[in-house]
Amino acid sequence: MVVKGSMIAAPNSNTHRKNLIPAIGYGAVICLLACLPLIFKSPYILHLFILTLIYIIAAASMRFIMTSGQIPLAHAAFLGLGAYVSAVLSKHVGLSPWLALIIAALVSMCVGIAISFPFARLKAFYYAMISLFFGVGLLQGIESLGKLTGGLAGITSIPTLFSTGSKVPYYYVFLALTIISLAILFRFESCRIGWNLKAIDQSYLVSSSVGISEVKYRVIAVAIGCFFVGLAGGMYANYNVTISPSSFDTTATLWMIIYVAIGGTNDFAGPIIGTAVLFLIPQYFSGLKQYTPFVSAAVLFAVIFAFRDGLVSIPRLIRTRYQRKKVKVQTDDS
Repeated sequence: MVVKGSMIAAPNSNTHRKNLIPAIGYGAVICLLACLPLIFKSPYILHLFILTLIYIIAAASMRFIMTSGQIPLAHAAFLGLGAYVSAVLSKHVGLSPWLALIIAALVSMCVGIAISFPFARLKAFYYAMISLFFGVGLLQGIESLGKLTGGLAGITSIPTLFSTGSKVPYYYVFLALTIISLAILFRFESCRIGWNLKAIDQSYLVSSSVGISEVKYRVIAVAIGCFFVGLAGGMYANYNVTISPSSFDTTATLWMIIYVAIGGTNDFAGPIIGTAVLFLIPQYFSGLKQYTPFVSAAVLFAVIFAFRDGLVSIPRLIRTRYQRKKVKVQTDDS
């Protein structure tokens, strides 16, 4: 009996050890991110870190919608919707910026549901076209509201979340919001909702035949994605103090798609890595800022030809090649 008990306990201990290693890695990354304001004192560097956190939420929420097989070309417009709702509520209505932040996310989610429900059955290309037209129309509508949204000039002097001029509180609060948002998105992707979305992406006919509602789960995906991109928009507005429609046009959506594609669409960490590499590095090295489109194009071609699963696959490829060489050496020695 003792032998049987030990044989059963061994796999459990190995399983716990395997689960513990990623947890330690995530904890180390979070600790490193928490220490960045202590390492980098420059306000400009902290500003870049804060914007990177905002765009990570936006890119991750876009990827979540893409797991259903849809391409949301209005994603930057929903980012702008969240920004304008938060700005109008906090400046013109007089609500607390913290409350405006939550309302902006909810409004973005509700609009996303209203728009996605009639077109949920459209396939990738047609849905992309509809979302593109809606995104352009949404920005045109925001511009046409005149004094309320400031027209083409946008809104200035938006109330901030903190009265202090330091960027450190923003960094820590936005870091916490980013971690919470990513954790929730990861949980959705890892549960039945995420599995059904991937099944619909692979074959909507087979999914429907086993009782998976294509419309229901695609609307859920858009609702979740729009909630978090609306939250990111509210964060942007109440941090940046000034917003304009030009910050949320189709070009901004294309950049999000590039972040996801280069980072890796098949891995949850893809948009995180893609955003950090393509947004943070060119901005940090100010001399490269004007060459950002060319750097992004070069990285994109490198990913297409060398790393088809994105930058996130590089460690796995290195590990695979190392194991192959190790096996080859052992074979030669034997």
